[in-house]
Amino acid sequence: MNAIITGAARGIGAEISTLLCESGYNVVINYRTSENEAKELCRRLNSAGGKAVAVKADVSIPEEAEYLFDAAHSNFGSVDLLVNNAGIAQQKLFTDITQSDYDRMFDCNVRSVFNCCQLALRDMIHEKYGRIINIASMWGICGASCEVHYSTSKAAVIGLTKALAKETAPSGITVNCIAPGVIDTPMNSGFDEETMNELREETPVGRIGSPYDVARAVLFLADKKSSFITGQVLGVDGGFI
Repeated sequence: MNAIITGAARGIGAEISTLLCESGYNVVINYRTSENEAKELCRRLNSAGGKAVAVKADVSIPEEAEYLFDAAHSNFGSVDLLVNNAGIAQQKLFTDITQSDYDRMFDCNVRSVFNCCQLALRDMIHEKYGRIINIASMWGICGASCEVHYSTSKAAVIGLTKALAKETAPSGITVNCIAPGVIDTPMNSGFDEETMNELREETPVGRIGSPYDVARAVLFLADKKSSFITGQVLGVDGGFI
């Protein structure tokens, strides 16, 4: 089985890549800027007996997304699993969000998903099998103050997931979404210790989530035995919402 994980050099993407590789998937580690991290992850996975390649591409740009899929085909063949993990976040008052901020957020968080889903479906429809898993956020469900454009972009990913799931189900393809809560990743590095403690206290299970928590959910939805689960949003948030 062959998998592409976008934004896979570190954090949640790196953990997903690691767990999938350990589970027997051939893994394409996509990155845009984190070249050193991506190549080191790739080296580590291959040294452990897995099969992984690192491919640089800005998947919000159609031509670069196409290059990523061409590289996957050259190395491993058709794509069975796509995990759309690439994304950015930004904290800003709504009245301070610029057109550039908005456009960049939607390019990274939504257009990239659109591009990669279209490309993955070329293989999946032909094979009458496929798994697409989109990484959204709990803020795409309930919204976050000072993150309106981020919350909106993740809500768009959830809408895309639900609609595409209905369209592709007759072809043996499932499309699901994971909505992580507060996860210990570089994306949350901007929060101070007091804020992180407050978020920990607000999480009913009493801890911040780990990238591994999200990766385990990906592995579950990617399994062939999960064929009756599609169009769903799986909250990995410790009961936050």
